Amino acid sequence: MNAVWPIATVVVKELYRRKDFYVLFVLTALITLLMGSVTFFHDDRIARYLKELCLLLIWVSTLVIAITATARQLPAEREQRTILPLLAKPVSRGEVVVGKFLGCWLACGVALVVFYLFFGVVSATREHAWPLTNYFQALWLQWCMLAIVVAMSLAGSLVFAAPSSNATIVFLVASAILLVGRHLNTVALTLPEPAQTLVYALYFALPHLELFDLRDLLVHDWAPIAWWAWAAATLYALAYTWVFLLVAWLSFRRRPLV
Repeated sequence: MNAVWPIATVVVKELYRRKDFYVLFVLTALITLLMGSVTFFHDDRIARYLKELCLLLIWVSTLVIAITATARQLPAEREQRTILPLLAKPVSRGEVVVGKFLGCWLACGVALVVFYLFFGVVSATREHAWPLTNYFQALWLQWCMLAIVVAMSLAGSLVFAAPSSNATIVFLVASAILLVGRHLNTVALTLPEPAQTLVYALYFALPHLELFDLRDLLVHDWAPIAWWAWAAATLYALAYTWVFLLVAWLSFRRRPLV
């Protein structure tokens, strides 16, 4: 950690000097407050609609922050030729990968806390309640999901040519998993062999990011999920995160620095 932590802190400072987070937070706040100021025939369900909109914006914003911030980390080091003095410290390539991951993930965590504080204030003005356990479970599992996305983006930055193409591909993949990943097993039943086996294999191989989506829990004020399920989802995220970090490390080992 003597080498990893300084790299991570530099990444966090760099990300919060940029305007990505501030722009996305202001947009989320403005859209949510604008929709909250509109009354639809005094419908009692407007609070649920407002929470659903706010949570959707939080998910989209944090995905954008995680992907775009991570996708430019290693390519920027190579373009600016700062990777050579960094590795001459001496710092191993594995420590660089873990440091970059940790910095981006911690920055996403800080952003999530700010977003959820805003969401809690908006919800409290409508429903006068603070279900802290629900907030904690939803925030933690979303942060775990972002760990997978950050590791995926870091691995992609060593595979794809440009940060823009990496960010676009990872965002499309993450969106596809969230929207249709849970339905692949059903789709497989309608296909002939060998397509059925291939789709089933894809279904079990993909990281199911939708497992970390607790938006309905917050929108409909359901009871918290079982803690064993919360812990299982955390371990699931940890496993996939290390898989992608391993891919990133192996790719970085074989990649020329200049």
